[in-house]
Amino acid sequence: MELRHLRYFVALADELHFGRAALRLNISQPPLSQQIRQLEEELGVQLFERTNRKVRLTDAGRRLVDEAHQVLGRIDHFSKVASQAGGGEIGHLLVGVTGSFNRALIDTLRLLGRKHPAVHIELQYMSTGAQLEALREGRIDIGFLILPVHDPALILETTRAEPLCLATPTGHPLTRFRRVPLSSLADQPIILFPRRVSPGLHDTITGMCSEAGFTLNVVHEVDSMVGGLTLVSAGLGVAFATPDAKKLWPDIDFRSIQSSVTVEQGIAYNREAVSPVLETFLNVLRQTLRKDRNTKRQTPTS
Repeated sequence: MELRHLRYFVALADELHFGRAALRLNISQPPLSQQIRQLEEELGVQLFERTNRKVRLTDAGRRLVDEAHQVLGRIDHFSKVASQAGGGEIGHLLVGVTGSFNRALIDTLRLLGRKHPAVHIELQYMSTGAQLEALREGRIDIGFLILPVHDPALILETTRAEPLCLATPTGHPLTRFRRVPLSSLADQPIILFPRRVSPGLHDTITGMCSEAGFTLNVVHEVDSMVGGLTLVSAGLGVAFATPDAKKLWPDIDFRSIQSSVTVEQGIAYNREAVSPVLETFLNVLRQTLRKDRNTKRQTPTS
């Protein structure tokens, strides 16, 4: 038995007329009659009663036509799912995310949910260093992390660049500065992440201070920006952050630093593991980034 036998059977059961069924199937009437006889011989039952004037289903035919509809429905559904999966319209993505606020990720997920609701996203919160390891081992499909990153196996794209700023407890002496002099951090208790968390940014920050002639007095280490800002809120020191963190921590003072250092957020994914659903995600991400850039260009500056 072949699928075409079921399709012919269903068409004739619906039309109960060989001529109309053949026209619907875009074949001539004799092959249709032959295929129906083959199906009856294969099943060992008579499906139709035929006379010169009409065609009608037998009891066995009436029982089997519903089954045939279900089988064909499942086949059509299977074909549709295969097409959607191949086109990246459905699927599952494991996305690595740092603990910091990420506008590009939020905008991408919002648009993705509207355009491709069958794409299932699983967020895994981990540091930049942990994301790099997970990408190499295939445990996540894409990572939203802090640049710079140096790994020839990964494709890297910048999503946002912001000036590095300083987060201090409310009323801290450094809040008297609109832009905090870098040298004033020499004796401050600093909350910082260990190098393994974000090697590139760690080296950028420590190198910046080294060029200014001092070494940071790190009193606490944390594995995320959220952890650092929690300790800042508790008055245990000051920490480096990005301006976006203001949205999450209104009870902390943020000041820019007299430095040209910027923090770049970006994405990373394995060049050898780009699936259709990841391509869909990347297309949506780039669409949101273009929209954001266009909005910024159209916004007048004071």
